[in-house]
Amino acid sequence: MMSDLSADLPVQLHTLSVSELVQGLQNKQFSAAELTEYFLQRIEQQDSAVNSFITVTPEVARAQAKAADTRLAAGDAPLLTGVPLAHKDIFCTQGVATTCGSKMLKNFVAPYDATIVAQCREQGLVMLGKTSMDEFAMGSDNESSYFGAVHNPWDTARVPGGSSGGSAAAVAAGFAPIATGSDTGGSIRQPASFCGLTGLKPTYGRVSRYGMVAYASSFDQAGSFGKSAQDCAYLLQALAGFDSKDSTSVQVAVPDYIAELQAARQSAGDKPLAGIKIGVPSSYFTNGLSADVEQVIRAALKQYEDLGATLVDIHLTDTDITLATYYLLASAEASSNLSRYDGVRYGYRCDNPANLQDLYTRSRSEGFGNEVQRRILMGTYALSAGYFDAYYVKAQKVRRLVRDDFLCALSQCDVIATPTTPTTAYRIGEALSPEQIYVGDVYTIGVNLAGLPALSLPVGFDGQGLPVGLQLIGAHWQESQLLQIADGFQQATDFHRQLSPIAKN
Repeated sequence: MMSDLSADLPVQLHTLSVSELVQGLQNKQFSAAELTEYFLQRIEQQDSAVNSFITVTPEVARAQAKAADTRLAAGDAPLLTGVPLAHKDIFCTQGVATTCGSKMLKNFVAPYDATIVAQCREQGLVMLGKTSMDEFAMGSDNESSYFGAVHNPWDTARVPGGSSGGSAAAVAAGFAPIATGSDTGGSIRQPASFCGLTGLKPTYGRVSRYGMVAYASSFDQAGSFGKSAQDCAYLLQALAGFDSKDSTSVQVAVPDYIAELQAARQSAGDKPLAGIKIGVPSSYFTNGLSADVEQVIRAALKQYEDLGATLVDIHLTDTDITLATYYLLASAEASSNLSRYDGVRYGYRCDNPANLQDLYTRSRSEGFGNEVQRRILMGTYALSAGYFDAYYVKAQKVRRLVRDDFLCALSQCDVIATPTTPTTAYRIGEALSPEQIYVGDVYTIGVNLAGLPALSLPVGFDGQGLPVGLQLIGAHWQESQLLQIADGFQQATDFHRQLSPIAKN
């Protein structure tokens, strides 16, 4: 597939894996500049149908690609030098707008880079632009963005999931080979499921949060999107590590994810997952789960058994409890974090305020969308005098019990497998209540309550041809094992190689 890429660049460049792109760059089958122009052209020609980017940065990309080619020519370039990527617009980028999908920050240009943005640049990755997202990462469909809804490349009448829907859509459409995202309650895994991608949320503290605009600080975690587990491993290698500027960053050794994944492949026999125990919680297969989705998930679990894994019945906290706990705590943290947007220091400011009270009230009412306002109000109520102990404190106690349930379950198995979402992607503009939208996170939020790593990988399609994702949950710091177990499935199947209609063009 790589042999004829040197003369005229083929239209299939966007279908290559990160490993193939790395090989092509190192073998001089194409340059970083050529690769960058290829993706910029795809964005320019086709993103109008998807709306995945808020800001495209061709000048930045070309300058970084030129620098990458210089490093490649010198022969001492880092592994990912020249590979393009997109950043979710929640990460600060020096000199480039960082909007968080909100009117509140539509003109905000960060004076510094988020740590992971700086790390990606140092590793030679080329930034194509900033992708759309639900406003302040609060949403599950990418319809709450001030810059308009993002469309799913598999069916542009449907949502891509959220809040990192722009990043997922960009990769699924072939506008970027990999992309960063953030995950507060499923915001990487849910769009990965809806868009037929692999999306990884690392352990809380594995990847720096410095320069990531906060929604809920004890939940937020940066992570990666790719077509495969191997793609995600490449990007995680660039992102992971201790950061002294982030008080929530944990100083723990970072393994060589790529080398360990390759070693697992080489040692794999007829039963590559022999000895692996996969926990399956019956509480995640109850009312609300689409019959189509359940059928695909059950077939994927059977495939895992065929690959040598053993399925184990486990107990996890009832999903109704985790859902209520998450939305109370996350909203409380949002209320606190978003209080800084007051029309005084930075961000949107209303016109001609009559007094300070009017400045605060109108700036926040006009600058925040409905969903953000809803969660601020819920969180403020939970934190208010008379309700703090009854709601917030109680929810924190339940959070610890949820964590304990996960740790107990993981003592009986290597990983936990569940559906990523109860349904496949629904239609844009579908008249869903906030409660119905929140239920879309019912299988993913427990992971964030417990601070565990998890990923979603594509395992099939429903009756309408829409992707279905399987969620794998691991023990703390076990991203490498998660990636290997996902890769074992992907080595035996081709769901991750299927292209969306837009990626076929």
